[in-house]
Amino acid sequence: LQSRLQTFRPFRAATHQRRLVVAKSAANKVDAKQLLDVAKKAAEKGAEVVLAGANKAKQITRKEGNDVVTDTDHAAEAVITQVIRDAFPAHAILGEEGGVLGDVRSEYLWCLDPLDGTINFSTGYPSFCVSVGVLRHATPVAGCVIEFIGGGPGGVGDWKTRTFTAYRNGGAYLDGKPLCVSRTKELRDAVVATEAVYYEEQWDGLSKLYKAFTKDARGVRMSGAAAANCCHLAMGVIDAYWQYNLKPWDMAAGALILEEAGGRITTTDGLAWSVFDRSMLATNDALYEKVLAVTEPATAKMRSAGADLGTWCVPKGYRVRGGAQLD
Repeated sequence: LQSRLQTFRPFRAATHQRRLVVAKSAANKVDAKQLLDVAKKAAEKGAEVVLAGANKAKQITRKEGNDVVTDTDHAAEAVITQVIRDAFPAHAILGEEGGVLGDVRSEYLWCLDPLDGTINFSTGYPSFCVSVGVLRHATPVAGCVIEFIGGGPGGVGDWKTRTFTAYRNGGAYLDGKPLCVSRTKELRDAVVATEAVYYEEQWDGLSKLYKAFTKDARGVRMSGAAAANCCHLAMGVIDAYWQYNLKPWDMAAGALILEEAGGRITTTDGLAWSVFDRSMLATNDALYEKVLAVTEPATAKMRSAGADLGTWCVPKGYRVRGGAQLD
């Protein structure tokens, strides 16, 4: 993918704003409500597996760096994948653990994080989530996030769940009740979320951002799960969320939920965003420019220092290329 990607909701006029171009074919278009029904069913099946494993001994394997994966991640992704393949055998699937499955020539790409917040899960630290989102080309059109909260000493106890859902232009909901972002207007009154993740080539810029928001915002919070952060923003319990190096499965469902709750999302330098971007800034509308004033110059410095903030994780052959916009 040579060009930068852009979703179709313009947020900020700029001379450097990008245009997303995608292949278009209306012949296989699926109703968004139907996609959401399947996303929710798949997430619920995955959540059953996660709940069954929450109070048991974990089989933990080390991945890249300090990241880990458990047997529950793999088991949950398997059942989620099966639900989707049964419903839409011609669609493509991108799973955190299983990679790419199905026909990448499809208009639809399902992005699965069977256990977002695996480190939290492995120690019994809330929260962690099951996240199932589906893109049409590069645009999220339906998604479901099931968050686990509660637990007990040693991570063993009474785990509860809450279910976040959204489909494009259909609003966002928590257990069936409408969601709306906060109305916070000033950074000094804002609770800002991010995650502390070490990247050598970005660390100087990241550490300065941590310092700036810790100094100027009311508070900074780290949940350990990107999908949870997006949903917490949609609930209005936090006011902004910025992050670098997220993957499509981290954001496909949560980004749609926060957008449908009235949230605003771009890259950290103010360009229109897609799930394939490596930087993300999300806020309510009133706070956006004030948070961007912090992240935009920091991102520019990272780029000038050689940090790679281009698009990534686009499945080879998937239809994000020259063509018409979505109808």
